Amino acid sequence: MTGLSKWFAFCLLAASGLGAYAQQPDKNDLTWQQSVKKYDKQRNTVLSSVDKASKEGPFQPDWDSLKGYKIPEWYQDAKFGIFIHWGVYSVPAFGSEWYPRDSYRQGTPEFKHQVETYGPQTKFGYKDFVPQFKAQSFDAKAWAALFKESGARYIIPVAEHHDGFQMYHSDLSDWCATKMGPKRDIIGELRTAILAEGLHFGASSHRAEHYWFMNGGRQFPSDVQDPNYASLYGPAHIGIDPGKDGTGHPDAAYLNDWLARSGELVERYHPELVYFDWWVEQDTFQPYLKRFAAFYYNQAAKNGQQVVLFRKNNAFPDGTTVLDIERGQLDRIRPVHWQTDTSVSQKSWGYISGDTYKSPESLVWQLIDIVSKNGNLLLNIGPKSDGTIPEEAQSILQHMGAWLKTNGEAIYGTRSWTTYGEGPTKVVAGSFNDADTKPYTSQDIRFTTKGKMLYAIAMGWPSDGHLVIHSLADATSFKVKTVSLLGSDATIHFSQQADGLHLELPANAPGHYAYSFRLTPEGE
Repeated sequence: MTGLSKWFAFCLLAASGLGAYAQQPDKNDLTWQQSVKKYDKQRNTVLSSVDKASKEGPFQPDWDSLKGYKIPEWYQDAKFGIFIHWGVYSVPAFGSEWYPRDSYRQGTPEFKHQVETYGPQTKFGYKDFVPQFKAQSFDAKAWAALFKESGARYIIPVAEHHDGFQMYHSDLSDWCATKMGPKRDIIGELRTAILAEGLHFGASSHRAEHYWFMNGGRQFPSDVQDPNYASLYGPAHIGIDPGKDGTGHPDAAYLNDWLARSGELVERYHPELVYFDWWVEQDTFQPYLKRFAAFYYNQAAKNGQQVVLFRKNNAFPDGTTVLDIERGQLDRIRPVHWQTDTSVSQKSWGYISGDTYKSPESLVWQLIDIVSKNGNLLLNIGPKSDGTIPEEAQSILQHMGAWLKTNGEAIYGTRSWTTYGEGPTKVVAGSFNDADTKPYTSQDIRFTTKGKMLYAIAMGWPSDGHLVIHSLADATSFKVKTVSLLGSDATIHFSQQADGLHLELPANAPGHYAYSFRLTPEGE
């Protein structure tokens, strides 16, 4: 399967429950537990702090209490954020950010590449990429300046991916960026630079999936089976595999470690946004999710923060967090605010050699469509192992920033209208469908509102210079007083007729991709 197909298959499998719960830890779980025992004291200290804070504040660790959560206005106004997948997996730069898993799965292109390029996994395993992950050209200030230029309002770097290597300083592990590899606090440096640019800082944890992520290395001789590296490779539980039934839900030891790592991340870096990947939707995570959410929200209230916690699928009950849809969209307005996360690259979230990239035009279109349906776009980039951002990704962000500089008034701080839009192009709803939407046309219009102002955004420039907005045929609901084109001083002549609002456009379009019209109603 492709990376996307694997993720989709596993999401379906995870939602089905993955079979019966494992009643007792197996030997791999016990080996991992022994390898991390040295951090028991620090782990218990964090867990005690989490549980104390989860009961001291406006929230309690139960779903009824957590349904009192309100999505912050600043987040609903922000509309556009940057996701960053960067880690040790950028060193081999092959396949996808799932390389640490797939390079141990016999029969995959990644396995073949690993053996042919680096030798057998008994001699060279994923751990051996860590010293090569030097991040020698990483410049947090330059990154933050680019993100500011892109028009993004919040940034969420991956603090720990499925591979189990933490990109921050941790007192709960040896396998972190301050102790190995770059020997720098990547997340800490990014936080400082991001806040200095006036942007909102978040962090994501994909630690949950690490419970089984490296289990391919249990099927043949490899360093995954070496107890000396169990603290990196994790339980590598063999009862769970995408596309197959299995058992092996995490036991209390792993779940407590997950909660402690999540708590440590919040206590050390105070992110305003926290993103968990999908596998936390397993039933065994539920008590721990309640504890974390109450702790996170209460800590935020204590520190004067208004924070956002994301969920995939049904990991949290509706009303307790913000829904995130991976590489997909909605085909209608959702009354409660939501988010799409997708990537500038087609194949991988992390950097790989030879990846292909989406056009700035398609991503601007996607942003507009999402915002018109009461959502935000979280757009991912994958930096190279040396800490440089690929030129293709930089160019995309710069082009999006240029568009937002002209049209941001129709995006930032807006809310959805009575209808999201009109036109022939329809979005395929659901996860992993964002590549299925056809190119938009000048007949595709999307709407946003701000106060009594209405914005109509055309996804193209009509070749005949005439645009009709059919949703505005009824002048009793919105009688247009004036029309102006963002980025242009041209006078826009218009008439509101029985079939819609007719606009006569200037000869030259202001900019590229999509064009925003400010519509002032009568009486304003």
